[in-house]
Amino acid sequence: MASMRDIQRRKVSVQSTGQITKAMKLISTVKLQKAKERAEHSKAYFNGMYDTVSDILSKSVNINHRFLQHTEGKKKAVIVISSNRGLAGGYNSNIIKLITTNPEFSADNTVIYSIGRKAKDGLSRKGFEVKGDYSEVMEEPMYSDAMHISSEVLKAFEEGEIGEIYLAYTIFKNSVSQVPDMKKILPVSKSEAAKQPLAAEKSDEGSSLEDDRTPMNYEPGEEEVLDVIIPKYVTSLIYGALVEAAASENGARMSAMDSATSNAEEMIADLSLMYNRARQGSITQELTEIIAGAEAIS
Repeated sequence: MASMRDIQRRKVSVQSTGQITKAMKLISTVKLQKAKERAEHSKAYFNGMYDTVSDILSKSVNINHRFLQHTEGKKKAVIVISSNRGLAGGYNSNIIKLITTNPEFSADNTVIYSIGRKAKDGLSRKGFEVKGDYSEVMEEPMYSDAMHISSEVLKAFEEGEIGEIYLAYTIFKNSVSQVPDMKKILPVSKSEAAKQPLAAEKSDEGSSLEDDRTPMNYEPGEEEVLDVIIPKYVTSLIYGALVEAAASENGARMSAMDSATSNAEEMIADLSLMYNRARQGSITQELTEIIAGAEAIS
């Protein structure tokens, strides 16, 4: 059995750690309230933008526009959103596994645009090329940040450096549930749009087949319209993912710190019991020695 001094030292260490995890839980709880509100306000627009524009672009695949060209043999670009700090349970590892376990993505055919140091470091160790690092964005995500990232990625797409653009982030369900997800942003095909609610089977008012036959008319012209729509579409998706990821990060960290605090309390209770047993054993031993000494003298 460990000595009383060792047990006391361990108990003090665990108490100190428990105070830190409790403080981090409270901080994450406060941050979560703000991030959750932003995520809930933007979710409808985020989903609506993705579904609507994906449906529009899927019907425009025959248009010769620079953002709709399907290029074979080009590298895939993945915009990966993670956190700058750890202690968030499986939040960061899950988003990294989303890429590393997908057979479509490898270090040879994929470049990474990282938002968050944890994904950058993790994917770099796996051999992936990090083409862009925007880790500072996660401190306070803004629409202007999403606009800057969007312009950089679209420029690479337009110049032929990459042929596909994906977005990997974590969907915020609630404070204890966050789901890693990946969306293909560009180019959009009919098969991709068919997975979306707008392309799904409709009610008696019309079928998805009828929707596919609906002509897509652009005014004043397809070039001008798509030049405006696509950058806004990509920017809106990135911003929506940033907001969702911020809420998911704080929710994951709050849950992780809550579990850590509970574990610390259990360890303190066990160490207190061990300390009391060791103390009782020490007292019993001292009494035995005193009694034995008194009997020897008499």
